[in-house]
Amino acid sequence: MSKLTLALLFSAGALITGCKSNETKPEEPAPAPTAAAASAPEPAPAAKPVCPPEQPAAKKKTAKTKAKSKTEDKPLDCEPAKPAASTATAPAAAPVAPAPRTGRIMHGQYDISGNKPVTDIAQVQSGQGTMVKGERDWEGEITGVPAAGTTFTKLRIGMSRQQAIDLAGQPTDQGAYITGKAWIPFYFGSDRARWEMAYKGKGRLIFSQNAGFGTDFYLTWVIHNEKDTGYR
Repeated sequence: MSKLTLALLFSAGALITGCKSNETKPEEPAPAPTAAAASAPEPAPAAKPVCPPEQPAAKKKTAKTKAKSKTEDKPLDCEPAKPAASTATAPAAAPVAPAPRTGRIMHGQYDISGNKPVTDIAQVQSGQGTMVKGERDWEGEITGVPAAGTTFTKLRIGMSRQQAIDLAGQPTDQGAYITGKAWIPFYFGSDRARWEMAYKGKGRLIFSQNAGFGTDFYLTWVIHNEKDTGYR
């Protein structure tokens, strides 16, 4: 075979190889999306930053400085801060004052509506109650407010000790004591000595000694006290 023939064959083979390399390959189909990728939720939008609290306005030199300060300090897109839940408790209700007494308060025939209840027998003083006049022209005093069901309301100023016992019953405790009048020279009037009867849950009965040299005692002071212990 001649050299010319070999050269022609080599050229034809090279041409055929170049044509095949220039052919386009068919595109491969894209893989189908998986079920997990199809059901994935969309990402939530990013939360906006909370706006910083506004600072108390200070004295600005110029309007330009004020506008610049607001632009630099406050973000362009933010949410206002939510007010904090109030933890303050409601004020306690004021205590209700007791209703004033209505109507008259009577001790037998005596009107003692102006009396106040006795809370401490040791703090009771003469003159705090209602001054009244009773039997045998005796003057006396009724202090405090009668307890419910008390027998003291049957008593009258000027009664003797025996009369009082017959109406009020026997006392829980009783005894005598002298007053300051006993130290007055040449004083022979009444009330130089007293006799005290204590009744539990009712109060006290005070009897004053008769004038002169007698030993009789007559009721001159009734003290109503429903909290009385009955002991002197």
